[in-house]
Amino acid sequence: MTKKRCPWAEGDSLSRAYHDEEWGVPLHDDIKLFEFLILEGMQAGLSWVIILKKRDSLRRAFDNFAPERVAAYDRPKEEELLRDKGIIRNRRKIQAAVSNAKSFLDIRRGYGSFDAFIWSFVGRKPKRNSWKRLKDIPAASPESEAMSLSLKKHGFKFVGPTICYAFMQAVGMVNDHLVDCFRYDEIS
Repeated sequence: MTKKRCPWAEGDSLSRAYHDEEWGVPLHDDIKLFEFLILEGMQAGLSWVIILKKRDSLRRAFDNFAPERVAAYDRPKEEELLRDKGIIRNRRKIQAAVSNAKSFLDIRRGYGSFDAFIWSFVGRKPKRNSWKRLKDIPAASPESEAMSLSLKKHGFKFVGPTICYAFMQAVGMVNDHLVDCFRYDEIS
């Protein structure tokens, strides 16, 4: 019997694996949360499958998304990253990753963990939606708008409400699997 998936995940094996194993699973590891925040920012204007294809290269280039290391990147390191054909070579996105690492560390110091801060936008528990069609899923929510505003106040870049909502979906803050998708009940 074939498993019913969200339609966006049917296009290729990377998307299927990501959908089946990661997307929407509640995540509370600070380093993984930082990785997803950077990946979502890198994705702006691109398809997610491009990010999935470049994910291993992005991990390598950004020191496995260790925020302390990324925060210490200087101009020569940014120039080196701009020459790396395996990653998204957008100067603003690379600079945002460095700036966001610094802001991430500030939040972690202030709140004890990034996890404690970021999950506060959903009352520390996943929001379970009941979408029947892809077109019903919003691009943003009141929670993602509040998250965006707060992150921007903390100095983050590439964290608009749509990017924040995609982040929330990815790290399981919202369950936006369609109700007939096999993962909908599995991760609830």
